[in-house]
Amino acid sequence: MSFTIATSIEDALAALAAGARPVAGGSDLVVGARHGKAPLPDSIVAIDRLSELSTITLTDDGLRIGALATHAAMMLDATIVASYSALADASALVGSPATRNVGTLGGNVMNASPAMDTGAPLLVFGAMVELRSTSGTRSVSLPDLWVGPGSTSAAADELCIALVLAKRPARSGSAYVRLEYRRAMEIAVVGAAASVTLNDDGTAGHVAVALTAVAPTIVAVGGLDAALIGRPVDEDTLAAVARAAAEQSAPISDLRASDSYRRHCVGVMARRAVEAAGRRAGGEAIAIPVNRAYGIGASR
Repeated sequence: MSFTIATSIEDALAALAAGARPVAGGSDLVVGARHGKAPLPDSIVAIDRLSELSTITLTDDGLRIGALATHAAMMLDATIVASYSALADASALVGSPATRNVGTLGGNVMNASPAMDTGAPLLVFGAMVELRSTSGTRSVSLPDLWVGPGSTSAAADELCIALVLAKRPARSGSAYVRLEYRRAMEIAVVGAAASVTLNDDGTAGHVAVALTAVAPTIVAVGGLDAALIGRPVDEDTLAAVARAAAEQSAPISDLRASDSYRRHCVGVMARRAVEAAGRRAGGEAIAIPVNRAYGIGASR
């Protein structure tokens, strides 16, 4: 095996062009190899020393999160906690403290697991992925990036540089919740993220929901705005969200849960995510992560 430590983005891109695979925290790469999902690559380039990819920057247009930003950094970042709360909720639930301190957002996104916690929040925020190679830079939407479980449309020589999130409208809130059997080192059985923007009269102006671990990729629930705009975020609205999430999911049965159990539970999670997002949009403070504040999942 060939191992290179990149000291600049240009070094990393050159290594990728020569066939290397990038690694930062290595949490997905090593676990996947140990479980026989994929062999370790013949050539690896370490990018963890590229500090310019670790920054979280508030811009005039929104937020730019470097690909090497860790989950531990995102769950505590003041801007993310205040304005992109669902991403902080999700980051706080990832793995263990050790995992959160080495696992990166870029690695999470490019691993393309349909069970990743950060993916659904990024999807409801309409995040764009910045990919760079020796031939240039391009931006890709998440639905265009994720083409299947563990598979992306990125070329082998493209490096994820950053995630770019648009500025949040006034009176907006978001939340991410998941079903969990234990509090540490858990993979989402099902999960849901929601973004809610309220009109001045308190009715829904925009509602977006994305679902985790119930389809080959993380998916957005369609048709919500048409059904919910102008309605209060009440029991009828939450019931409609739950039905839409259950109907539009396509879960599988495995050792962790049956397809019917997942379909039911994803409706419950979507309902809770929209409720929490609506409460945050209305100015209510709900601690990060929502799972703990709501008492969802394992007690310890």
